[in-house]
Amino acid sequence: MNMISVNNINKHFYDPVEFQVLKDISFDVHKGEFVSIVGKSGSGKSTLLYLLSTMDTQYNGNISINNTEVTGLSQNQLAKFRNEHIGFVFQFHFLLPEFTVLDNVMLPALKLNKKSKEEIEAEAIESLNLLGLKGNEYKKASKISGGQQQRVAIARALINSPSIIMGDEPTGNLDSKNTDIVFDVFRELAKERGQTIIAVTHDDEFADKCDRIIELSDGKLIRQ
Repeated sequence: MNMISVNNINKHFYDPVEFQVLKDISFDVHKGEFVSIVGKSGSGKSTLLYLLSTMDTQYNGNISINNTEVTGLSQNQLAKFRNEHIGFVFQFHFLLPEFTVLDNVMLPALKLNKKSKEEIEAEAIESLNLLGLKGNEYKKASKISGGQQQRVAIARALINSPSIIMGDEPTGNLDSKNTDIVFDVFRELAKERGQTIIAVTHDDEFADKCDRIIELSDGKLIRQ
């Protein structure tokens, strides 16, 4: 089953001069697939992820996610869709430092407001346990290590049970040990839970271990 279908995507930037950053990009990603997007700086990989995340709607072509055509939806519709279907993990974890680990994980689900606070708390604790963070729930986010903070960010991305997790250099700030831990977590989520993982990365070793590599060069898809 296709989780993401990208058809003939073209994207231009117009400031300071017109520049085509993505050129006729088409590919599918299946449910439960763990895919990396690679390419040199300026190849268009982060721009592509931004389009897939539905944050940028200024492009030509069509994108469908989880059987919904997201191209052409309003900003309000896209915000609702993102909250329900997509979890994000960035290079910088963007945790709220004065909040506890548990509060950081619960926030997106409290915002979605589909479950009781008690249910959300129980699921957040379960996610933290899955990520090897038991015992850290009530520590402030600023008081745990960088590798632990990134795992908290993954737990936060999981809280609304998204069908897709998108990572923008999710291991970019981590040492090799923590990079391996994060990779193994993503691998388990794809295999055990059937979640689809798409990660932009500069790390060749990380990319080589994924199910598939999508490679861009000068805005063109040269390998998938």
